[in-house]
Order: sequence, then C-alpha cells, then structure tokens
Amino acid sequence: MNPVLEEIVDILNVERIEENLYRGRNHNTEHVFGGQVLAQAIASAYRTVDRSQSLHSLHAYFLRPGDWKIPILYDVDRIRDGRSFSTRRVVAIQHGRAIFNLACSWQKDEPGLGHAVPMPDVPPPEALRGDREVFVELARTQPDVLRYAFRFDAIESRQVERIAMGDAAAQPPYKHTWLRARDPLPDDPEVHLALLAYMSDLDFMSTSMLPHGRNLMRNMVQGASLDHSLWFHRPFRADEWLLFAKESPNAGGARGFVRGQFFSRRGELVATAAQECLIRPRPPAPVAAG
Repeated sequence: MNPVLEEIVDILNVERIEENLYRGRNHNTEHVFGGQVLAQAIASAYRTVDRSQSLHSLHAYFLRPGDWKIPILYDVDRIRDGRSFSTRRVVAIQHGRAIFNLACSWQKDEPGLGHAVPMPDVPPPEALRGDREVFVELARTQPDVLRYAFRFDAIESRQVERIAMGDAAAQPPYKHTWLRARDPLPDDPEVHLALLAYMSDLDFMSTSMLPHGRNLMRNMVQGASLDHSLWFHRPFRADEWLLFAKESPNAGGARGFVRGQFFSRRGELVATAAQECLIRPRPPAPVAAG
C-alpha cells in the first residue's frame, strides 16, 4: 500500500480511549477535511454495533470548523439496539464543543424486494485522464492547489466531463467521477465504509458551483459543507472502480444542494449521497484609493 493511502487508512482507524469514546487524528494540511470527520465518526459507531448488522443510512451536520492541530474526540451514544435495527449518535468534540453530529442506523441482512436505477452511460475509467496529473499541471501556475492534491496519491479519481478547475464558464450542474483506492485494501468492512464516506465528500460541493463558474468558489464565495447524508444499498469495495454520478438540482439562499449515486463497475447502485453546502457570496474587496 502506498504511503499516502496507508496514512489515510491509519487516520480513519480511530483509537478507543474509553467505553464509547474514540480519538481521531488529522492530516497535517492546515484544515480538517469534512470527509475525514464523517469517516472517523462512522468508524467509531462501527466499533459499538453487532457484526451481524450493516450500516444502511446516516445523516450528519457540520457544526463548527475543525482544528487540524489537535485530535478529535468521538462520543458514541448507543441509542437503541433492536432485533433488526440499531441506532447510534456520534458527536465529534474539540475544545469542549461539538463540531459535528452524526445519526446512523444499522440493520441485520435480510431478503426483500429489490430494484435500482441503471448506471449512466459514460466512458470507462481507462479512457479518462487522472486528477493527479491535472493537479500536477495546475500546480505550475497555482502551487497552493498541492495542499489538497495529496489525496489523489491515495485515491484514483478520473473525471468524465474534464471541467478545468479554473474554468470560469458556466457548466450544467452535473458531474461524473470514477473513484477507487489506488492499492488493495484489507477485507475489513469498516475500512471500505469509512473510505467511501471519505470519497463521498471529494469534489462534491463544487458541483453546485458549476452553473455559476467554478473559479468563483475560491475568489468570490465562502464555501463549507453544512450537512451530509449517505445511504448504503449493496455491498461494495472501495478499492474497485466506483462511478460517482453527481448533480445539483438547486441553489438558493446562499446554499447549494448536491446529490450523488455510487455505481459499481458492474452497474449496480451501491450507495447514494446528498449534501447541502454554504455558497455565500463574499462582498467585493474595497478598491484602494489612488
């Protein structure tokens, strides 16, 4: 396993410090990535449920920015353990205050009715260029992008639409991305759950900016994830290609709404994600007097 992927997997492996209390470390990147907090919260809840149950849904709110310089504590509340379903609440804490709140539900496997929408007809990942190569080129003129590009050393990401990061032109509010871990992962379901949650926050919010010119995200808009939801439908592996089909059906009130579906290479719908994000226009910078 390459060192960057190994570091991410290790960071998502939270440390138990007391019954129902876990601790997670941060990347040394001067910010706390929302997908990391989401994944660590899932890992914390996973440690408290029966192994006969699988995560089927979660709903989370990002309450405050995280502090990357100190660990995050995850307090798990075992709300209910039933015969078929279990419910957990996880609160992420820093400096004595909640920065994140998660509610999640787990279910024992059982048979039932089934149907799913088909996977979009898009080119296969082998026909597409990788995001890592795009970031390397972009860094020649914008070196600051490399602070986020390290994730693509661990997660292979290939865009179908090939929308340039600095493109100011308006685009339709949808995007398709192939994703997978670059190296084989352990057969532990917790690792695959956590890594898919981590990947579900990659380049998700920016989909809501496409109709307004993506380059506005940095210069003219204050952006942040407000909430995040995931539903898990079928088994998957995060080290096999997954198509993340994203769309933003609405933006308004300084908020953008984005939803996405994960499909396996075989065309099976394996998970669905949704997020509302802050996209607050910044006031124009004052013009200096001449």
